[in-house]
Amino acid sequence: MKSASTPIETEVQSRSGRLLDQPKAVWAVAFACVISFMGLGLVDPILPAIASKLHASPSQVSLLFSSYTLITGLAMLITGFVSSRLGTKWTLLSGTLLIVIFAVCGGLSSTIEQLVGFRAGWGLGNALFIATALSAIVGLSSGGPAKAIILYEAALGLGISVGPLLGGELGSISWRGPFLGVGVLMALAFLSILILLPKLPKPKTRTSLADPFKALRYRSLFTLGIAALCYNFGFFTLMAYTPFVMNLNEHGLGFVFFGWGLLLAITSVFVAPKLQNRFGTVGSMSAMLLCFALTLLVMGIWTSSQMTVISAVVIAGAFLGVNNTLMTTAVMLAAPVERSTASAAYSFIRFVFGAIGPWLASKLAEWYNPHVPFYVGALAVACGVAAILSGRRHLQHIDTASAAH
Repeated sequence: MKSASTPIETEVQSRSGRLLDQPKAVWAVAFACVISFMGLGLVDPILPAIASKLHASPSQVSLLFSSYTLITGLAMLITGFVSSRLGTKWTLLSGTLLIVIFAVCGGLSSTIEQLVGFRAGWGLGNALFIATALSAIVGLSSGGPAKAIILYEAALGLGISVGPLLGGELGSISWRGPFLGVGVLMALAFLSILILLPKLPKPKTRTSLADPFKALRYRSLFTLGIAALCYNFGFFTLMAYTPFVMNLNEHGLGFVFFGWGLLLAITSVFVAPKLQNRFGTVGSMSAMLLCFALTLLVMGIWTSSQMTVISAVVIAGAFLGVNNTLMTTAVMLAAPVERSTASAAYSFIRFVFGAIGPWLASKLAEWYNPHVPFYVGALAVACGVAAILSGRRHLQHIDTASAAH
């Protein structure tokens, strides 16, 4: 027979369940996550300006996303190897410092080739940071891994939403402004991690370079990686290509992507858990991807309608916010491997093979017409739904595990 909880125990249990009741170290990492994820949406409002100032075509400018994601994906293979030797804190600091250096160098670039190269270096720092940040938040947070993932996705959503707004404001002064701004903010994040994050013990088992590849032998993790790869095609079609068809200035693009990111942040925190509890992780993921594919299809049909494209971009944020949280949760529960190893394996497939997406979207518009990139993006995302449904029997345990958490 269970003994009744004391008032003190009840209060402790209540406090531990609160999402915002976290140690200072968690908030230091979360703040750095916000700034890091700003870098993704920060360049959206200035893509046309970069093309104009550096005399580059849209497909050349889209390489800012391709080089970033390609190097991020490749570097994911070494994040576990590095963090198991340096430890969580120093891996986070190394990644943050690299982002500072390459963001500032990007802001000082004089050619599109230099800028693309520095964005690749930024991707290396980003990989070391984001792979370690998620495991750090999960390990340090109170309230269990489910709440930690929601907090991580909230930081992601906030960074993605604020990034375009800041990018639009700074970009209206100069296209260099957003890059230099990220450098300054990440320097502050570096200091907050250095001061507030305690020295965490190194993992007892060192991760080898082969571990992410071994993790992909689990069909559940491999299936999620393929689904995310297909999803990334649509995601980067929206991120890298739509700024060139909306015909807005830096401020206008900043506000559109701010609305997109705001919906992404809200749904990732408040809507995703409700859908997950009601319909399960796998079923909700499939539904959100299907809705996103239909949104891209609408953008493809009515590409010439500025209001339709703007509205569709903002609405897509709702579907992406839910999907990001559900996918992150699913990856953490997909295979009996370390969280960092699972994240590295999944991100390798997602980013490396999805890196062609931004460039291909712009090239398809150059080769054919402005509608085709959206059609291809919608088809790719639909293939992601098919991948999940075809591998559903390998993903059944995720719903059981997420319900337990």
